[in-house]
Amino acid sequence: MSESVNVAIVYYSSTGTVHALARAAVEGAEKAGAQVRLRKVAETAPEAAVNSREEWAQHLRDTADVPLASLDDLDWADVVLFGAPTRFGNPASQLRAFIETTGPLWGQGKLEGKVYSAFTSSGTKHGGQEATLLALANTFYHWGGIIVPPGYTDPVMNQLGNPYGVSHVAGEGAPGEVPLQAARHQARRAVEVAAALKAGRSS
Repeated sequence: MSESVNVAIVYYSSTGTVHALARAAVEGAEKAGAQVRLRKVAETAPEAAVNSREEWAQHLRDTADVPLASLDDLDWADVVLFGAPTRFGNPASQLRAFIETTGPLWGQGKLEGKVYSAFTSSGTKHGGQEATLLALANTFYHWGGIIVPPGYTDPVMNQLGNPYGVSHVAGEGAPGEVPLQAARHQARRAVEVAAALKAGRSS
């Protein structure tokens, strides 16, 4: 049923945490039968800032082969999952910069009716994760999107503890199996809802 669902996973990651969650989301969406595009947004931080942290510069090199997100990816998609670390309770500016280029699609009504969901990370526990996810939801409201959070719809979400969207505390290390499995579930759930919507619309 979900074979005809297109999923764009658009993310920003500075040191790899959100990238790992995005890769897990790819796995979940593909396992649900969707066609998936993994896309990163452009790095907009000054080179001096990037090079001030070796792990930041290294991650940029490690993901040089990941295509940059484009408006075509959003137009193509039935489902869009956005991922970004939290910066003072908001999505990282790199993702916001991309979102702010979407006016032409929005003006043509090409962003409405799609399924949207989001995931994030923060350096510390309670470091603005929910605020970041809710801030992204504000954009989805403007687009006329259908927001599909993971909720507590799978036992792994009770372990993770964030029904707004998958999140991870980067300060505790790389994402382990619980957040990765939660990311797979979140993507799978978004695909299932989108497939049901497409089936209903076609009938």
